[in-house]
Amino acid sequence: MPLIIEGSRVPTRWLERKPAGRVVPIDKSDTNSGSIRIALINNMPDAALEDTELQFFDLLDAASENLPVVVKLFSLSGVPRADRGMRHLNSFYSELEELWNTPFDALIMTGTEPKCADLREEPYWATLTQVLDWAVENTASTILSCLAAHAGVLHNDGIDRHRLDDKRFGVFEFPKLLNHQLTAGGGERVRFPHSRWNEVGADALAARGYQVLTGSAEAGVDLFVKQRKKSLFVHFQGHPEYGAETLFKEYRRDIRRFLHGERENYPSMPKGYFDKESTCSLGSFQRFIGSERREGLMENFPEAAVVRTLKKTWQSSATGIYGNWLQYLLSKKENTSRSRAMGVLRGTAHRSSLEVMVRSRPAAG
Repeated sequence: MPLIIEGSRVPTRWLERKPAGRVVPIDKSDTNSGSIRIALINNMPDAALEDTELQFFDLLDAASENLPVVVKLFSLSGVPRADRGMRHLNSFYSELEELWNTPFDALIMTGTEPKCADLREEPYWATLTQVLDWAVENTASTILSCLAAHAGVLHNDGIDRHRLDDKRFGVFEFPKLLNHQLTAGGGERVRFPHSRWNEVGADALAARGYQVLTGSAEAGVDLFVKQRKKSLFVHFQGHPEYGAETLFKEYRRDIRRFLHGERENYPSMPKGYFDKESTCSLGSFQRFIGSERREGLMENFPEAAVVRTLKKTWQSSATGIYGNWLQYLLSKKENTSRSRAMGVLRGTAHRSSLEVMVRSRPAAG
């Protein structure tokens, strides 16, 4: 079953990759069918906006198997955008106001690149918290990715994140710490990419009632959850959705920032990601640069040779957990449908009993 992008237009790059994808006009979408309807709020900066939507499309497509999944695209107002980003949003994304009165089974919200040390000072904070409050009452589950996860625990439980000494960057292995429907199957460990300068710790989360499902001493907390009224809030400090080249692109971007003087230190290489040959080539490039800083040095960057070696070693972990999440949503949807059906039957039976009582009551006088 192809992933369905709801709306009048589907992002061009997805159509090029998935020509069998279908478009469901808004006024014809069947909210009572067996499909899972997801609002995807993509807040990534312009440079990563389209890559991020494709990453989530690919992951949901792979995890859904035969389950029809309908996705509708949104983005928070207040996230800085240039003309190209705004054109893309205007072409393929819906206005956030449509979210409030549209039924969805679930929400996925990405992070973005923060500009303020205190997330509450970001220009999109008020809208972000409005979405979080809406999700508690109107979804069966909500996924918050990276910075969105940090914003969620700050808003809902007052948990502050703290700055790391160096960027938590690479592909890390995490043991499963608790038995949970989301982590069922697939062995005792998962692998996921991480790319962040901040984190929330296990002790702070446990003190406020969160369940940490995966984590390690090396990379900290990975996946954690908490039930909020009707919605299971699922938080990833990492990025199961990342493509094979995403960490490489971030590493290359950080090297450019170093050469432009936008960061003090040469970036650390992502851990557990490059093979031995690529690690040697990239190390040689770093030594070649030394302390010199100018953009022209990137002409010697071994991009083509490295890209050929990249593998998405976290694919099975990502599709496993997201597949479990989609099945969780389906079970909640089916339970809700059964409850409604039982309510209708009880109402019908009650009305029938009243009618029998009225018919059997002796006539007055």
